[in-house]
Amino acid sequence: EGSAAGAGGGLVQIGGSLRLSCAASGFTLLYGSIAWFRQAPGKEREAVSCIRRTSGSPHYAESVKGRFTISRDNAKNIMYLQMNNMKPEDTAVYYCAATGRGLISSSWHIRTNYDYWGQGTQVTVSS
Repeated sequence: EGSAAGAGGGLVQIGGSLRLSCAASGFTLLYGSIAWFRQAPGKEREAVSCIRRTSGSPHYAESVKGRFTISRDNAKNIMYLQMNNMKPEDTAVYYCAATGRGLISSSWHIRTNYDYWGQGTQVTVSS
């Protein structure tokens, strides 16, 4: 069975940058679809970004488009989320997720499509 471990969360100032990482074991990120989700206090877990196996072109939530970048290091089997120009509304617990399946464009944001999840890492944007 596969698993994932996320890291890189912490406290960052408004306008600052932070990079999250997630190391996968038991499966290969290159051959699947990967995603980042986040959950803010009092809100449902929401999709942030995804790279679909069948496409390779990333998807982004409108709230982070132009500021966040999803990527993966195939040699190290690690996925990343680079977060720039951070805003208070980015404060949340961030989760990495992956599946060995391909996804259609309209399904990238659906939580139940992902089989493997990281434990979550807290990101706090402070003024």
